[in-house]
Amino acid sequence: MKRWISLACAAALTFGLAACSDPAAETSSDTPATWADPTAKLDGVKLTIWAAQNSNTVPSKVIAGFQAATGAKVEVVTIPDPYEQGIQTKVATGDKPDLAFWQPTASMLTAINAKTNLQPLNDAPWLSSLAPDLKDITGILDGTRYAALITSPAVEGVYYNKEVFAANGITATPKNFDEMVQIGRTLKGKGVTPFYEMAADRWGTQWWIQVQLADAAKAGLWDKVNKGEEKFTDPTILDAIKKYKALIDEGLFNSNIKTAKFEDQGAALLAGQAAMVVQVNSFFGQLQAKADTATLDSKIGFFPISPSGNVGTFIPDQSNALVAFKTGDAKREAAARQLMSYWMGPGYADFIADRNTVSLETAVQNPPGVPKALLDVHASLPTSVGSMQALAVANPDLYINLADMITGTMTPEQVATATQDQFNQLAKAAGAPGF
Repeated sequence: MKRWISLACAAALTFGLAACSDPAAETSSDTPATWADPTAKLDGVKLTIWAAQNSNTVPSKVIAGFQAATGAKVEVVTIPDPYEQGIQTKVATGDKPDLAFWQPTASMLTAINAKTNLQPLNDAPWLSSLAPDLKDITGILDGTRYAALITSPAVEGVYYNKEVFAANGITATPKNFDEMVQIGRTLKGKGVTPFYEMAADRWGTQWWIQVQLADAAKAGLWDKVNKGEEKFTDPTILDAIKKYKALIDEGLFNSNIKTAKFEDQGAALLAGQAAMVVQVNSFFGQLQAKADTATLDSKIGFFPISPSGNVGTFIPDQSNALVAFKTGDAKREAAARQLMSYWMGPGYADFIADRNTVSLETAVQNPPGVPKALLDVHASLPTSVGSMQALAVANPDLYINLADMITGTMTPEQVATATQDQFNQLAKAAGAPGF
């Protein structure tokens, strides 16, 4: 499940992280890192990995192999949701793991004060193994790599029920956003719920805005927002918010939109109770927990969407990447790097087979059971554009404001104003010029 840092937490912690961090940690990894053989012995070494509730089982296979090969002990500690806020609170008080799952965007690396708290990974030995178009897609802040991409970054796009499309005479997926809306209207006319939204859990509401902004993002929207040259209250973003509300008011979404949750989305799409869901990769993970690959291949498809065509919006999340902390213990820091090397080296093929997910490395083939929709999501990455989370210097609570709009307590104009006000505060806290 996606969680992004709230205004109050971000503003406080962006100021507080450097002041509260362990002074020893600031210098322990400033010299060039050495990278041990991935299977070198580490008897007596214990490492801790912090993970979210939806990523705490991700490293199981890797940990088993690493422990057997090295003699190290690795413990996974689950940090309750909201994950990012919990991590930042702990780090701000000096409590650090050896490694953690972390959203590898520049804004979230800034939020955790990467320069002070994280080990640089510029010379990591596995980088040359990554597919060229993914190597530098994320995980880098101010020219330094701080995060290791371990799975395919999430993409905002549309999951659809193939059987619902076929039963209603829809033989091709839409070629742009307006075509998708028109298909939705056709389905509504036949008594089918076109789109399913989960306003009770709130976090997914923002995807509807961001896919509408894909073309603008490609043209430099978030760079303009970062410089204060464009605002959420200006027509580009405000009109996307207004269009989202208009589609809801038109009745193109589930009737229980105000109370529906993330789990309801997956169940509804799989059962054919709705035709389409705008979501990210974690949604498909939910579907994989409900059905086998054969069922998913027959029922569920994916297409990226934007106003001008089929352009995806990539948004790497915490389950996609791993960071290593400066703990002040040189031996454990080296062991943490060694675990990363094992993960992306000798242990990588077993890892992706265990997760049944797409390979990021050119020399490692995809497991045979990866669902077609997941392959299509990954295939959309090379032409995708960055999301607000990937390209903006700060990530305000747009999703909360949109959920309030859906429940009737905010207008589109109020959503835009509140989001811009939060962006200003977060950008200022992060030290962005002009704020």
